[in-house]
Amino acid sequence: MTAVRTCLSKYVDFSGRARRSEYWYFALFSFLVSLAASIVDAVIGTDYDGAASGGLIQTVASLALFLPSLAVGIRRLHDTDRSGWWILIGLIPIIGWILLIVWFCTDSKPDNAYGPNPKTGPSGVAGDYPPPPPYGNGSYGG
Repeated sequence: MTAVRTCLSKYVDFSGRARRSEYWYFALFSFLVSLAASIVDAVIGTDYDGAASGGLIQTVASLALFLPSLAVGIRRLHDTDRSGWWILIGLIPIIGWILLIVWFCTDSKPDNAYGPNPKTGPSGVAGDYPPPPPYGNGSYGG
């Protein structure tokens, strides 16, 4: 849940870096929300003329998760030392998608122009960052 909260709190933050776990947990969350929304559409009858492509609830959920998904994808590319503009390669069918998946699975690079390595921190030693403030105290992401 920490990765999902982080992505939703940084929903328009296109700077910085995102670890693999942050990206993939948010991708899983987005998939599960889409699945649940399509089931709700089928149950309450808001799907588009019985089409399997979705419905009203799924459309609203997709629109709500579009910016956070785009932001975490760009931050993930930053973590692999690539410009966020590379996300546009996903517009190329199949080849672009495969390339993005490979990049999203690539390990974090050392400190780069987008910030320090999120695994190790500024000094290169694991655990160098102080722990983030606990959720619920109002000081996180603000």
